[in-house]
Amino acid sequence: MKRKALFLDRDGVINHDPGDYTISLDEFIILPTVIDALRMATDKGYLIILITNQGGIAKNLYTHETVASIHDYLRRTCEESGVEINHIFYSPHHPEFGNSLSRKPERLLMERAIARYTIDAESSVMIGDRERDIQCAAQVGVRGILIPTNSALIDAVKTLE
Repeated sequence: MKRKALFLDRDGVINHDPGDYTISLDEFIILPTVIDALRMATDKGYLIILITNQGGIAKNLYTHETVASIHDYLRRTCEESGVEINHIFYSPHHPEFGNSLSRKPERLLMERAIARYTIDAESSVMIGDRERDIQCAAQVGVRGILIPTNSALIDAVKTLE
């Protein structure tokens, strides 16, 4: 049986985007409505999957370990509120250092998620704050919702079926 998923960008959607890179756990601030929005999406039957570019790794601004610590913190914070993030996929690449099919707007990470979790693309949604998030989703047949950076995620989630 195919399931529906809520795909989410990370920086600017889940956490405050400072305008360049979130380079440490100290800079990672979960936006105010995120936990309630994720709970609402879960209650509506959506899997929660993050698809995020982390090009700062390629630029040597932070490491895979830094990203892991941030994602561990995010998962723990969500779990403490009864919300599960099913998976976090990230691309460590940056176009200044080479091309990669995993970096949005390319679709590889979404294809992996769809295959791994048997996701129905047509009933799934991607919420992002950049056009590349929406372009990535469109390539795999997922509807995209573009929101302003650092806005209230819950407003977009309220519109979901």
